[in-house]
Amino acid sequence: MVPGPTRFAGVDWAKDDHVLCVVDGDGVVVERVAVAHTVAGLARLVRVLRRHQVVAVGIERGDGPVVDALLGAGLPVFVIAPGQVKALRGRYGSVGNKDDRFDAFVLADVVRTDRARLRVLRPDTDQTVLLRRLCRARKALVGHRVATSNQLRAHLDTALPAVVGLFSSLDAPISLAFLTRFATQDALDKLTEARLSTWLARQRYSGRTSAATLLERIRSAPRGPVGVFAAGLAALSQALVATLSTLSQQIKTLERQINAVFAAHPDRDIFANLPKAGTIRAARLLAEIGDARGRFPTPASLACLAGAAPSTRQSGRSRIVTFRWGADKQLRDAVCDFAGDSPNANAWAADLYRRSRDRGHDYPHAVRILARAWLNVIWKCWTTRTPYDPAKHGQLQHLLAQTG
Repeated sequence: MVPGPTRFAGVDWAKDDHVLCVVDGDGVVVERVAVAHTVAGLARLVRVLRRHQVVAVGIERGDGPVVDALLGAGLPVFVIAPGQVKALRGRYGSVGNKDDRFDAFVLADVVRTDRARLRVLRPDTDQTVLLRRLCRARKALVGHRVATSNQLRAHLDTALPAVVGLFSSLDAPISLAFLTRFATQDALDKLTEARLSTWLARQRYSGRTSAATLLERIRSAPRGPVGVFAAGLAALSQALVATLSTLSQQIKTLERQINAVFAAHPDRDIFANLPKAGTIRAARLLAEIGDARGRFPTPASLACLAGAAPSTRQSGRSRIVTFRWGADKQLRDAVCDFAGDSPNANAWAADLYRRSRDRGHDYPHAVRILARAWLNVIWKCWTTRTPYDPAKHGQLQHLLAQTG
């Protein structure tokens, strides 16, 4: 092909079809076309881009079949977040209304004018993408389990108050088994210490609370309804118990898959050696940070995306430091979850957290400060492919030398 004029493209992603806009070096629309979300449609999208010899493509998301097709064609892809596109509409005099054709043009023209400020998409490996999806699916199921457990607790407060707080947690296997066997106040009234002790033995109950203590809790708790009405309420209890049991089972299934994928990942040791990381927590960190090293050229770029670096606004003599709302919330949650528990196993983290609280910061703020400090360490280990080693952590060793 004979080299032609430099051209850029933008793709507005939709559920059933996508709008492609191609502009020339002056920002003039050369072609605008809609393609279906099918194999033929994506093939047509690539043909149009190749025909115009497009040098860069702007899009609002960094994964999915469209991005796979663009990367497969060897095209540089730049991801521009939907929030940025919304803010950029005013740059072209738009009143802010959503229009697929116009948004495709905005994406194309922003790549044309601001390509030097954008970062080309560097996709993670399939292994990391799979781990990310597994971890996010598990987190979603845990959220559903918490919501269902709260719903069951609210129901039992009036239907069967004696079961609430009887065991360590309402979604524990022993609690669900107890509710399945003793679903009404009538069934609780027939319990004796010997009968309860026999049932606990069959369940292989490992708790330290005796059958006598548990029976005393049941008898001292407020009574629930009895008779036909209680039987109707028990049906609702069983539905919620079945839901909780299924969620717990599927969470365990996902955790086994996460363990297997994480164990085989080349970057496993980088995250597994972090204090209090565990398997699931370390897998989440790896999954959300990824393995495309080019995404984060500096530790500050990683901290900003994770929402661990504050946002500073300055005008004249006014300087305001605020919470960074624009962040990858999944990454922030993974990093803060790890940072919040790390003081329990790392003296440097404990000291940094304590000093943050002494300065008057609340718990979430202190955890974000600690998360930013940890990201400097993690970024160094991540970029050099070196597992975390407390003996090589200079600030930790300096602190231990001072206190020892």
